[in-house]
Amino acid sequence: MHCSAARFVAAYRCTSTDTIAAPISNRIPDEDDDPGFEEDIEEAGSGAEGQGKRKRLFSKELRCMMYGFGDDQNPYTESVDILEDLVIEFITEMTHKAMSIGRQGRVQVEDIVFLIRKDPRKFARVKDLLTMNEELKRARKAFDEANYGS
Repeated sequence: MHCSAARFVAAYRCTSTDTIAAPISNRIPDEDDDPGFEEDIEEAGSGAEGQGKRKRLFSKELRCMMYGFGDDQNPYTESVDILEDLVIEFITEMTHKAMSIGRQGRVQVEDIVFLIRKDPRKFARVKDLLTMNEELKRARKAFDEANYGS
C-alpha cells in the first residue's frame, strides 16, 4: 500500500488527469516535463547542513498520518521525504504571505485565517482548532483556580 502517498503527491504535482492515479515511480520527470528540473536537483543538494541531508522535522508525524490514511505501517522513506518537502513548502509559502499582510513582518492568527478564508475545509479546520484551543485555556484556568485557589 506504499503507493497511496505517491498517488497523493502525483495528484498534487500534476495538472493532467492521466497521471494522477499513477504512482510517482511510474512517471519519472525529465527536462521536457519540468523546465526547472536541473535547478531542483541542484537546490536539493545544497543545504544549510552542507552534506545534502537536512534535518527532517515532521517524519514521525507524517508516517503516522500516512498509516492513518491507508498507507503501510512503515511507508517508504522517499514518500515521507516528499510529503515533508510539500509540507515545508506549504508552511513557508503561507508564512511569507501572512507576513506580507496585516502587520508587516509579523504572523498573527488573523492573517492565517484571512489567507485560508476561501478554502472551506481549511477554514473549518482552523476554526475548530481555535475553538478547541480556547476551551483548553478555559479548562486549564478553571483547573488552576480549583487547585491553587487564585
